[in-house]
Amino acid sequence: MAPTLHIATHNIHKGFSQFNRRMVVHELRERLRTLDADIVFLQEVQGLHSGHAEEHDTWPDQPQHEFLAADVWRSTAYGRNVIYEHGHHGNAILSRYPIIASHNQDVTHLRFERRGLLHCAIEIPGLARPLHCVCVHLSLFGRSRRRQFDALASRLEAIVPADAPLVIAGDFNDWRNRAHDLLAERLGLTEVFTDRGGRPQRSFPSSLPLLRLDRIYFRGFDVASADVHFGRPWSRISDHAALSAHLLPLAAG
Repeated sequence: MAPTLHIATHNIHKGFSQFNRRMVVHELRERLRTLDADIVFLQEVQGLHSGHAEEHDTWPDQPQHEFLAADVWRSTAYGRNVIYEHGHHGNAILSRYPIIASHNQDVTHLRFERRGLLHCAIEIPGLARPLHCVCVHLSLFGRSRRRQFDALASRLEAIVPADAPLVIAGDFNDWRNRAHDLLAERLGLTEVFTDRGGRPQRSFPSSLPLLRLDRIYFRGFDVASADVHFGRPWSRISDHAALSAHLLPLAAG
């Protein structure tokens, strides 16, 4: 029998607090571990930043996704999206279970706003087929998001069986909830909070959420529980709240 899966997603703001006031990557690591998630979807992950490394004595020697995963999540994948002279950042997936394949899909629409979608296949005990996971951080602009929804759906339709278990999570920047019509219906997905009779939850800003930016979409599961992690201490870490959900695999998964 497949285990209940605990999923979490968080835009970690490159390891800095809101308005870049403090470097909080160590506090972030401890806070993520309190969630005890099996699979973590992270956005704005700093793969390298030589300037921060020189400025902060406690800046990790490893890429942030490796530092955050150490001794807890044995498999990681990182998709480098934004590259600059002193480093790069992107999306990452941390998993207790083996990541058997990963691919970073470039969905940049505007040259000044580099975006990518990190797609992983993960081997879950008790599941007959790999779980497909996609970590997203979409455009701030509606026209670009529509193109990114289409690009993601087209890729998944081409390479993932229509009944395969799937989780898509991250920072959608989708305050108008267009993802429901443009992505979820097309791929047969449900959002974890919508499944419980409501709408996607407010997640930004993390001190007192007003906008519904972050999501966890799924198929092949039922929702056992879902939570939004906002206010202190989360608001000291990032301007986005973290979302988490316990998902129960369907028998056919």
